[in-house]
Amino acid sequence: MKLEVLEKDGYYHIYNKGINGCLIFENDENKIFFLKQLSKYLLGKISIFGYCLMDNHFHLVIRLNDEEKIVTQAFSNFFNSYVKAFNKDIDRTGSLFEKHFKRIKLNDENYLKQLIIYVHLNPKHHLDLNFQEYKFSSYQAFISDKETKIEREEVLKLFGGLENFVFCHHQKNNFLTEIHTFE
Repeated sequence: MKLEVLEKDGYYHIYNKGINGCLIFENDENKIFFLKQLSKYLLGKISIFGYCLMDNHFHLVIRLNDEEKIVTQAFSNFFNSYVKAFNKDIDRTGSLFEKHFKRIKLNDENYLKQLIIYVHLNPKHHLDLNFQEYKFSSYQAFISDKETKIEREEVLKLFGGLENFVFCHHQKNNFLTEIHTFE
């Protein structure tokens, strides 16, 4: 599979999962460390428009602010630092993630909005958890007025404001709940 080339100023869905479906996060501390390392290695080189960390996979919605080589190396350093710490913490060796992180270029604003909603609803999709209360997605950062490293203002503007941001998430959640009821 040929990997999508990352381009400066491009918007992307970045995701990956544990090799052979293994857990990439054993506990909340792992997730906190992952976010800390993400910030350490990539903040400034990318802008974050959404994220969700599940036990065996993660999703990031980003825009590249730097050249492809710089961002790709930063992602490599980020993932390596996380894997080394994770492996040491649980006394394991070897690869943690599937080979290359997946990336899909987002070509229009509607796709970007739908992806942000999809990423935030991941806890509902996979674990039937309340997405609004899930601690390891960016949803709460958008509805809060606390300081954040995500692009809150830009995303809320994209949705036409906070009220519509919340409305769109609830509409999609209700739709998914109805579909699930018929399965």
